[in-house]
Amino acid sequence: MTQDKLIKELVRDGYLKSPSIIEAFKKINRADFVPESEGEMAYYNIPLPIGYNQTISQPLTVAFTLELLEPKKGEKILDIGAGSGWQTALLSELVGEEGKVIAIERIPELKNMAEKNVGKYGFAKKGIAEIILGDGSKGYPEEAPYDKIVAAAYVKKIPACWKEQLKIGGRIVAPVGEQMTVLDKTGPDKFEQKQYFAFLFVPLIEGEVGDKSS
Repeated sequence: MTQDKLIKELVRDGYLKSPSIIEAFKKINRADFVPESEGEMAYYNIPLPIGYNQTISQPLTVAFTLELLEPKKGEKILDIGAGSGWQTALLSELVGEEGKVIAIERIPELKNMAEKNVGKYGFAKKGIAEIILGDGSKGYPEEAPYDKIVAAAYVKKIPACWKEQLKIGGRIVAPVGEQMTVLDKTGPDKFEQKQYFAFLFVPLIEGEVGDKSS
């Protein structure tokens, strides 16, 4: 399996549609974000383990998520659950040098892994990407408000703080249970919600940062 074949498969099956997102998938190589032991599987359309009971998401899930999120040049995006950094790098490519991606990761070793992997593309040096060690369930108020918020782990419901940290006109895309949920902020306390078919995600871990036992 090659990167080109994976992208063509995602386009054929309707998961990748937008030219900008297709181009980002071409520029940001998934093989740069999987552990060496999983390198041969990098272009298969499956989730892969990255350690610490976490995974790098299935490519179709990332494609579907980004298509729902509709990231644009110049936007500020909060990426909750950096993992190995693949989605963070894709978002950084999509928002460009006028944009900013703040990625939160609660496991120190994965935060370091994401920084190393995203660093291969120079996004941090350019000021486009920043990876924070923290509890993603609380968002990141220091950089709020955000144009978009996206989560790579499921929650039982969208946290109120995420809604507060979103601009009016902004969008949250996150798995709630096994449904992918899109929440558009139409007013200070007004939201429109849509839900899509089931996905399987690891749960968003709350609590003390660095505690891998929870």
